[in-house]
Amino acid sequence: MGAYILRRLLLIIPTLLGIMVINFVLIQQVPGGPVDQVLAQLEGEGDAFDRFSGGGSEAGGGGGDLERAGGTYQGARGLPERFIEELEITFNFARIVCDPGYEGEPDLDAEECRSERIPGIERFFLMMWDYLRFDFGQSFFHSESVVELVVQKMPVSITLGLWTTVIAYLVSIPLGIRKAVKDGTRFDTATSGVIIVAYAIPGFLFAIMLLVLFAGGRYLQWFPLRGLTSPADVWETLSWWQKIIDYFWHIALPVLASTISAFATLTLLTKNSFLEEIKKQYVMTARAKGLTERRVLYGHVFRNAMLIVIAGFPAVFVSVFFGGSLIIETIFTLDGLGRLGFEAVVNRNYPVVFGTLFVFSLIGLVVGLLSDLMYIWIDPRIDFETRET
Repeated sequence: MGAYILRRLLLIIPTLLGIMVINFVLIQQVPGGPVDQVLAQLEGEGDAFDRFSGGGSEAGGGGGDLERAGGTYQGARGLPERFIEELEITFNFARIVCDPGYEGEPDLDAEECRSERIPGIERFFLMMWDYLRFDFGQSFFHSESVVELVVQKMPVSITLGLWTTVIAYLVSIPLGIRKAVKDGTRFDTATSGVIIVAYAIPGFLFAIMLLVLFAGGRYLQWFPLRGLTSPADVWETLSWWQKIIDYFWHIALPVLASTISAFATLTLLTKNSFLEEIKKQYVMTARAKGLTERRVLYGHVFRNAMLIVIAGFPAVFVSVFFGGSLIIETIFTLDGLGRLGFEAVVNRNYPVVFGTLFVFSLIGLVVGLLSDLMYIWIDPRIDFETRET
């Protein structure tokens, strides 16, 4: 088992590298960039994307950031070339290069120094070397490092992921067991209809519906619209039990919107797993010995049937964490990691884009390993080393 874990840990490095390479190449084809965003704001011309709808960037030229027309940016008319060069250096798309005989600090004001664009492939390897040391650099549009931003936003996304997963399991397991016991009855048919409808509703659509109905959108205003807690001035005046109530009051709608699709899948998985175990020979033997149905169900069937359900807990958490955080955090104005990544993509804030992508990918790979170890912990008969069960 030790060798298996070591191999999986070593595979994380090339897998992360592959993920970053694919996304880096894709970003090369995306028009616009942080320089263009700044130019658009300075010139008051609106969103930079409008000016780039008809073209792409130079392949390998630096990440969709440096589309030029006649030697300058399309949105840079009237701005001095020196200012553009300083922006490129600030955003790490160019560097100052001086003649061999020059002494002193590199400076664009010196005649011996000039601006030189950094090739995209070189920027990528420099970026990956920093990321392997967990150095994600500085955000383009924040006065903080990417690591500080990720640490600040992570608790919000983890909170949503954990509560959604826990509630989904608390609902799905009893309901799935009940459906398996009542297989083919009216209860099974009715609940299956509800589950199919719940699974068919996209999470973001359900979130919008909750906002309209219960958050002051059109009818009732029972729940707040933003944040995990009340503002700081109000929060500090609350007692400990009022803080708990306030916390659950704020997360009620986001967690409910995230749970709607997760519980449907888990319920059907639990039901099918129990139905498969109930038909096996050991269950018939236990019943023949005179054991009660409850003893047979929870004393013999439960452990084997719940293997795949419980062992999949980490995977369910990751799917909720990845799939729901972006949309749910954006709709409910929660300051989490998903919303941070979304805003970074819109603003072409590349250090934050790649930093959040790296964190998401690393968490997914580590949790995938934990899922395998969970199978072994629940059922020691499973041996990934020999690929036998």
